[in-house]
Amino acid sequence: MEEQLPQMRRRYTAGRLLEGDLAADPFDEFAAWLSDAVSAGLTEPNAMVLGTVGADGRPSSRTVLLKGIEDGAFVFFTNTGSRKALEIAGNPYVSLCFPWIAVERQVLVGGVASPVPRADTEAYWRMRPRESQVGAWASRQSSVIGSRGELEAAAAAAEERFAGEVPVPEFWSGYRVVPETIEFWQGGPGRLHDRLRYRVVGSGWIVERLAP
Repeated sequence: MEEQLPQMRRRYTAGRLLEGDLAADPFDEFAAWLSDAVSAGLTEPNAMVLGTVGADGRPSSRTVLLKGIEDGAFVFFTNTGSRKALEIAGNPYVSLCFPWIAVERQVLVGGVASPVPRADTEAYWRMRPRESQVGAWASRQSSVIGSRGELEAAAAAAEERFAGEVPVPEFWSGYRVVPETIEFWQGGPGRLHDRLRYRVVGSGWIVERLAP
């Protein structure tokens, strides 16, 4: 299989992305692209790769789910004891990548993350399925555990503990990422991709074309 890697490539032919195609507001453009991803039937179109940097200067990344776009920010939720949350606490600069490769697109975001108000966390928590609520209590995310059985036992204990309504853990929160840049990437033939980046300047946005 390894010898096949140099020949693995795809010719992108879906279309062009020109400056005149863009909405004035990058969040309007993102909404249109997200709608296209949903319409195309992509699996988990709201999945995004979140990149953070630890105190040792080493980056880490993982996939999380976008759960809201509010007041100029991308919102997700996680355990506040997780690696991602601890790294955000030490360095709030993060990246997001929406890898919609099946439709020859991706969106790249660079910005600053911070916790959402507790009321927002509680409001979203009430929308979660019960099994997801129980799972949040069972998992001390990113900590080392001995076995799968240990995790399942913790879930069973949480299920028994909360026979009725499952409360929001103190160690669980939402985070909002306020972007400084939002890049829209459209694949092109011959690797002449289109990369148009919105960048904050003062109180508004400018659009820049980047070489592919």
